[in-house]
Amino acid sequence: MDWSNFALVSGLSLVALALMQTATWLWSKQAGKLAVVDVVWGAGFAVVGLVALGAGSGGLTRRLLLAVLVAIWGLRLSWHIYQRSQGKGEDPRYAELYGDKTPLVAALRVFGVQGALQWVISMPLQASAAADETEGLWVLLLVVGVLIWATGLLFESVGDAQLKSFKADPDNKGKVMDRGLWAWTRHPNYFGDACVWWGLFVIVLSAGTWGVVWTVIAPLAMTHFLRNVSGAKLLEKSMSQRPAFQEYMQRTAYFFPRPPKR
Repeated sequence: MDWSNFALVSGLSLVALALMQTATWLWSKQAGKLAVVDVVWGAGFAVVGLVALGAGSGGLTRRLLLAVLVAIWGLRLSWHIYQRSQGKGEDPRYAELYGDKTPLVAALRVFGVQGALQWVISMPLQASAAADETEGLWVLLLVVGVLIWATGLLFESVGDAQLKSFKADPDNKGKVMDRGLWAWTRHPNYFGDACVWWGLFVIVLSAGTWGVVWTVIAPLAMTHFLRNVSGAKLLEKSMSQRPAFQEYMQRTAYFFPRPPKR
């Protein structure tokens, strides 16, 4: 593990994310809403993947693989959120949390905090860039990581597509989506997102050095936020007032998938 190279990659990643969030803040002023910050959430990790690929001195194969995988996940997510937000005003969450704050305070709490989270959660990519190439039996762990990542991407992308199709049907207005993956978990997209980051972490572990183990903070933090803070929990708070959703909660798993109850 080349710690000086890790410091270089980490520093460059922080600068790249700061510039990206500054540009997003300027975009938000033009758009008149803070919610545009969600559009660049996934794309920010793709940027870190490119920084790690270009500035890292570690295993080239793993750097390239991680850059491609995180770009596929991140750019798909950003494009999905961008399409979903077209023609809509401010997200009620941001209006409630920051509506009475000064523009500068709101900017720091939204764009500054998100940039910091992107930097921390992307630590596996940064550390992997400075670690030796994956060799020997460690390749098996790399394959396992790719399979976990693929499972997560499947849940997230298919879940999003199923929900989009459901909402596009006028006959489903006022109903609760409980079909496909949504019959196995109330949040297949958030569960998939968490799997993606556990998969990336396992790929990083295939470097075969204790120097990357500490980056487990990334998938742990991502899972915690998705399950307990800003993801599933916040969404259920707004949905739980609907009688149909109460019944849906009784027969469908909260986060980790399982067959639906009768």
